[in-house]
Amino acid sequence: MKTFQRSIILLMLASILLSACGGSAGNAGGVAESNRAREKNPQVSEADSQALVDGNNAFALDLYQTLHSQDGNLILSPFSISLALAMTYAGARGETESQMADVLHFSSQEQTHPTFNALDLALEKTPTIVDKDQEPMQLSIVNSVWAEQTFAFLPDFLDTLAVNYGAGINLMDFLNQPDPARREINQWVSDKTKDKINDLLPEGSINPDTKMVLVNAIYFKGDWQYPFDANNTYDGDFTLLDGSTVSTPMMGDSMFIPYAAGDGYAIAELPYAGGTAVMDVLLPDEGRFDEIESQLTNDTFQQMLAEMSDSDLVVQLPKFTFESSFSLSSALEDMGMDAAFDPNRADFSGMTGNNDLFIGDVIHKAFVAVDEKGTEAAAATAVIMEATSAMIHENFFIVDKPFLFFIRDTESGQILFIGRVLNPQ
Repeated sequence: MKTFQRSIILLMLASILLSACGGSAGNAGGVAESNRAREKNPQVSEADSQALVDGNNAFALDLYQTLHSQDGNLILSPFSISLALAMTYAGARGETESQMADVLHFSSQEQTHPTFNALDLALEKTPTIVDKDQEPMQLSIVNSVWAEQTFAFLPDFLDTLAVNYGAGINLMDFLNQPDPARREINQWVSDKTKDKINDLLPEGSINPDTKMVLVNAIYFKGDWQYPFDANNTYDGDFTLLDGSTVSTPMMGDSMFIPYAAGDGYAIAELPYAGGTAVMDVLLPDEGRFDEIESQLTNDTFQQMLAEMSDSDLVVQLPKFTFESSFSLSSALEDMGMDAAFDPNRADFSGMTGNNDLFIGDVIHKAFVAVDEKGTEAAAATAVIMEATSAMIHENFFIVDKPFLFFIRDTESGQILFIGRVLNPQ
C-alpha cells in the first residue's frame, strides 16, 4: 500500500446478502445520513438490469483471469467486489470514473446505482420451499459506513448511498478510540456473516488518522434441491495437478440435472432448494485444467451453460471447506483501473467536494463450505482509501480432479461466487 504523510481514510466494503442501516444524525455512536429513504421499487428497465448482470459477470471472469495464477484453492465473491466498488464509483469523477466504468463494466452513474438497487432487492427474495425438511435459501446484503464524527460528505454522495444502497454513516471516535472502533466493526462483520468472516480489519488498520470505513458484506446458505445421501459418502482418491493423489471424503448420488460435455471439459449444474440458485461445476479433462481455466471468459462460460441439457447422472463431488484472502489492488491496476490508485490522478471529489482521496488497497476475503446438505459461503471486500499531499463417461460426472465452481442466481443470472478446488484437503 502506498503511504503518505496525510491522514488515512479507510473505506471498507464487505458483502453479505441483507440490506443496511439507517438512523438519525448524532455524535459518536449515532448515524449521519441522508434524509432520503431507500428506494424499494426502483424503476429500472429489463435491458438495464440485464446489462448490469452481464457486466458484473464479465468483470467476474476478467478478475478471475487476473487472479488464477495464484497457488492453491481460490474462492471470491465478484458480486461483493462489484457492489463495494460501485459504492466507491459513486464518488469517482473524471478519468478515475471512466477507468472504473471500463474495468467494472459499469454504465453511467445515473443508471448504475438504481440498477444495483433493483438487483440487490431482487436477490433478497426468499424462494418457496416445497420440502419441509429443507431450509429456505439465505441470501443477504448489508451496506454500512463507519466514519470519524468530524468528517463531512457531500449531500449528493449521502443521497446515493441512502437511496440505492440503504447505507447511513455510523459516527465513530476514531481519533481517540481507534482500536475499540476496529473491534466493533469486525464484530459487526462477523455477526452479519454468521461468524464466517472474522478479523476483517487487522490490528493497526484503524488509527487516529482513519476517517471512513464503508462496509458491504455477502452471506449465502442453501440446501441442495437433491441432497447427497451421507451413507454414500466415502474416502476416495482425488488426483492433483501434478498427478499425485490425496484421499478425501467423496459424496455421491444419482441425479437428473443439467449437464454438457465439450472439448476438454464437462459441466453439471446442481440446483439449490427453491430453484433460484445453482452451483455450476466445471470439470476440465485430465491434463487440460490450465488450458480451460486460462480460456475462461464470460462468453465461453455462457456458451457452456447454453449447451447443457437435463441428464441422468451419477454425481460424485468432494466435500470441501476453505477460505481465501488477498489484495486486489495490483489486479485492478493491471486491468486498467490505475488512476484510482494514483494519488496524483485519482478523483473522488464526488465524495467530499475535494480532489483529495485515492484508493490505497482493495482487500477481499471469502469462505465456502460444501457438504451433503448444501453450501455456505460468505465474503467481505475492503476498499481502503487514503488522502493525497480428463475424459468423463457420458452418464457419469465424477469430480475426482481439480475443478471450478460458480454459484449463480438463476433468475438474474448473476454470479455470486466463483472458485476452484485444486486440493479438497
